Amino acid sequence: MKKVVSFIMIVCLLYPCKTFSLVDTSRSSIVMDMDSGRILYEKNINEKLLIASTTKIMTFVVAVENGFLDDVVVVGDEVLSMYGTNIYLEVGEEMTLRDLLYGLILRSGNDAAVVIAKHVGGSIDKFVELMNKKAKMLGMTNTKFSNPHGLDFFFFKQKTAYEMAKLTKYASSLMEYVEISGTKKWKTTSNKKTYIWYNRNKMLSNSYVTGGKTGYTPRAGKTLVSTASKDNLNLIAVTLNDGNHYDTQKRLFDYAFSNYKSTLIIDKDNIDFDNKIYDELYINYNFSYPLKDGEFNKIERHIELYQLENYENNQKVGEITVTFDGEKIYSENIYAKKDKMKNNSFFDNIIDFFVSLF
Repeated sequence: MKKVVSFIMIVCLLYPCKTFSLVDTSRSSIVMDMDSGRILYEKNINEKLLIASTTKIMTFVVAVENGFLDDVVVVGDEVLSMYGTNIYLEVGEEMTLRDLLYGLILRSGNDAAVVIAKHVGGSIDKFVELMNKKAKMLGMTNTKFSNPHGLDFFFFKQKTAYEMAKLTKYASSLMEYVEISGTKKWKTTSNKKTYIWYNRNKMLSNSYVTGGKTGYTPRAGKTLVSTASKDNLNLIAVTLNDGNHYDTQKRLFDYAFSNYKSTLIIDKDNIDFDNKIYDELYINYNFSYPLKDGEFNKIERHIELYQLENYENNQKVGEITVTFDGEKIYSENIYAKKDKMKNNSFFDNIIDFFVSLF
């Protein structure tokens, strides 16, 4: 037995082994590529569960898109019914919406959630309507929000890890979410007192983690949403009902970063259109996709050009599509640019020539 162990150790020293213990103690989890939406790891991702305070990601999105961050908000009686994690706002206290959002995300303030909801929505019920409207717009068909804080007064299991990843993908397109969810410490002053808040999300101690939101209730268990970036890969991890959520997410991120590489599929500055129709063709964007070793041969690029005899400068004249294992993963318009010298009359070209001299 000792000889076998020694042999394995020698092999691993000579040929570095990518081994990760994917011990996943969550009820449901997912790792998604933020840019392409590709799922890199999944476990029960469509099971409907409680999500606790990760609800506040949607609260944040709705507040940013419907409110003014520099507004001064006056705290009302709505805070008196809040329990659990609070930032301890007082009735009559005044604070900017921006600072309330810091308290919402860094300290998971339930009182901040209801104050934000009442200010932005006019009432908490109206704000919840905006949350569900946004969920529908994002294609979160299995999601229904009942409040802006995530306390489960009612035992509604109407959220999934997959849809929370979709929500986070959208939230991460907002500069305010990226900035605030990645902040480790925030200091602010209201008309009554000074606050110093430290982010409750311990995942931020990992150098590659860029933000996220924690959550917990006795019924939901520990929930966690995190974002991370490394080697041109931008990832989202969601774990629901997991007593070891930090350890689980670290393992999931390590697995994804070690097994997937951001691969350039379309280089907009170096592409052969096989063009015999138009003066010049171009596209506007590069496209990269996370791939494992050996997966590149599953990628196919398809170029379709329209046969247009008359066309305007910078007009769409085709489409480039990328498939992975036969499934469409990306498409982009192809545009034509006219050669001005070629299409001008002889006299126009003479005039342009002399104009260029001055």
